[in-house]
Amino acid sequence: MANVLRSSSDGQAMEQVGLRDLNEPLIDHSEGQLFLNEAFKIIVEEVLCKGTDVKQKVCEWKEPEELARLLDLELRATGEPQHKLLERVKDVAKYSIKTSHPHFFNQQYGGVDYHALAGRFLTETLNTNLFTYEVAPVFVLMETAVLRGLRQLVGWTEGDGIFCPGGSTSNMFAMNLARYRLFPEVKSRGLWGLPQLTVFTSSESHYSVKKGAAYLGIGTDNVIVVKVDDGGCMIPEDLDEKITLAKSQGTVPFLVSCTSGTTVQGAFDPLDRIADVCEKHKLWMHVDAAWGGSVLFSKQHRHLMKGVDRANSVGWNPHKMLVAGLQCSALLLQDTTNLLKQCHSANASYLFQQDKFYDVNLDVGDKSVQCSRKVDCLKLWLMWKAVGSAGLEERVDKAFIHVRYLVEQMKKREGFQLLREPEFVNVCFWFIPPSMRGKEGHAIYQERLAKVAPVIKERMMKQGTMMVGYQPLGNKVNFFRVIVFSPLLCKKDMDFFLDEIERLGNDL
Repeated sequence: MANVLRSSSDGQAMEQVGLRDLNEPLIDHSEGQLFLNEAFKIIVEEVLCKGTDVKQKVCEWKEPEELARLLDLELRATGEPQHKLLERVKDVAKYSIKTSHPHFFNQQYGGVDYHALAGRFLTETLNTNLFTYEVAPVFVLMETAVLRGLRQLVGWTEGDGIFCPGGSTSNMFAMNLARYRLFPEVKSRGLWGLPQLTVFTSSESHYSVKKGAAYLGIGTDNVIVVKVDDGGCMIPEDLDEKITLAKSQGTVPFLVSCTSGTTVQGAFDPLDRIADVCEKHKLWMHVDAAWGGSVLFSKQHRHLMKGVDRANSVGWNPHKMLVAGLQCSALLLQDTTNLLKQCHSANASYLFQQDKFYDVNLDVGDKSVQCSRKVDCLKLWLMWKAVGSAGLEERVDKAFIHVRYLVEQMKKREGFQLLREPEFVNVCFWFIPPSMRGKEGHAIYQERLAKVAPVIKERMMKQGTMMVGYQPLGNKVNFFRVIVFSPLLCKKDMDFFLDEIERLGNDL
């Protein structure tokens, strides 16, 4: 109904026509809480119980047109009864991908940590906006503590940081900070008068480096791609040569974006040697450790990031290997000059008043380009408090153990061909069906091999048994990339994975 307000000429109270009495709330709390209780039961049963049961499907695949019909997506003028809404809640759970399922190997996130999940429930219920201390006192202090803990693992006793909506944003922030440090006038004058700037990153770095360059007006043509070795690691000598060449051509190099845990092969760039190059040319060194940063918890595996303490900034996604839940992504800085706030602040006087009754340095929102910002620290804090650094270390180490077991078993079976021995928890391999074995020299072998992974992927999705990704890389045709890190995994799941690949692909 129309929401019509009338005001009497004699100053009497306003009347509202077409809605319930103004003395009554628009939302019935008892009815709403009853719905919430019933919806929560569905979530627990369908997502947390069935969704983590290896006997259940990872996905209930439907074609788009059929799925749209089943979900009844139409939005109507009048509301629907509670029982219908609960059916929709159940449908959403039923037809969504069960990313907590042990056989979801598709992405670099998945699994479930129940302490972190409790934090996510609490965060959503509190509906807090993390920009000022007055509206988020608990979480301003908590974010500061969690960021300090992450920085200490990097090797910094002091510094700065902020939680961002994903690793791509962390990479963009680092690029913006590096440019601002060199040319602070860019904040007020924009790109006018700036020289041609160049960024350097490896050919296997995340695509967000180029996205960030495009977004910030640097341009993708000015992202210089550095060669990698056979394992996908940046070659420092080529980096040095390309920086020198760029300088001779009149451009201004300002940032090197390294990668700790590349998306496909899980490669770790040699940070110490890259730091030498960055110091030589006085460039900002950023480490995209969105995927690999969690090795810093492990005494056994942290050597993969040797030299990270020499970086200017580090991006790290605890929602990946630590299973904190989407989204949980931190940008960490060695800087102690408040560069993050200087670069991003707009000093909005309605929000960041300087005459407040508490320390205004606790109003952290101006460090971000966002205004509204979700609380992403609670889930990590609660999980970290629950299991401790030792528990998180154990998770990292266990993932490596599972990978070693999986690779050992692959080598015992016909038809599995590794791209290379994995350095991290990404296992990249081809499955060679029986009909193609021993025919590697045939003219159309590579063409046929490229079609194997997509067919197996389609079969597993439509049958719902598991999910694993595939991709080409350079001159290498489509291969599988299985990601092994969920704390719900055991050796039986590794065996199932290999059995299922064989079952789905042996007849090709």
